[in-house]
Amino acid sequence: MSRSVALFLLLLLSGCGLFPKELKDSKSWSASKYYSEAKTELNEGNYQAAIKLFEALEARYPYGRYAQQAQLEVAYAHYKDGEPATAIAAADRFIKLHPNHANVDYAYYLKGLANFNDDLGLMGIVSERILGQDMSERDPKASRESFENFKELVTRFPKSKYASDAVQRMKHLVNVVALNEVQVARYYMKRGGYVAAANRAQYALKEYPQTPATEEALFIMVKAYDALGITSLRDDADRVMRKNFPGSRFLSDSTESDGEPWWRFW
Repeated sequence: MSRSVALFLLLLLSGCGLFPKELKDSKSWSASKYYSEAKTELNEGNYQAAIKLFEALEARYPYGRYAQQAQLEVAYAHYKDGEPATAIAAADRFIKLHPNHANVDYAYYLKGLANFNDDLGLMGIVSERILGQDMSERDPKASRESFENFKELVTRFPKSKYASDAVQRMKHLVNVVALNEVQVARYYMKRGGYVAAANRAQYALKEYPQTPATEEALFIMVKAYDALGITSLRDDADRVMRKNFPGSRFLSDSTESDGEPWWRFW
């Protein structure tokens, strides 16, 4: 690579904010100076610049409270920069190195947030805002992991200031994962996979009871068992649904004037 090309790339990267300002003069900085400069970059939304400064701080002053806090701030900066996997890895590193740190609960919380917002990248924005797809229609892996992260936080640190928010997010995530199971059951149902549809809907009822997905899960079970000719299980599911959801939209939408049973219609 020629010197002119190298200089051009250096200037380009510097202009994009990938190199912290005045880093060339940082050799004489104290740990607190590194930290305050990094926090300034972080607060201004210059996440990559902040990360470089926090990492430089840890490299130059590897011991003490500033280095420890820098490790946690790096995880947060990666999270804010839309890098959930890197944020989780940084949070895990902090937890491993400082399991008894006063702020270790935040590391667990940050892992949950990173997984919770894992769908908010470019493809997530396209799916959610343009295609109208919600979290339940995508791979639930991140949602499951986020739930486990928040669960671990609440279990280990029930008095944490982040516990209340974690519980609320857990409630939302349960609904998301349950609805995903129903989405899959619906997929099988539309393609004639009645056994798979019934099993998936039954799993949703068993693992995630009392969620909004329960209503449609019961409806799918009725439809699937009817298609399979298993009238006893169909009638059981029908009875449970009518008892618990007497005003269900599935009941009203499926009623036909010719006397056909309501479960024959989607």
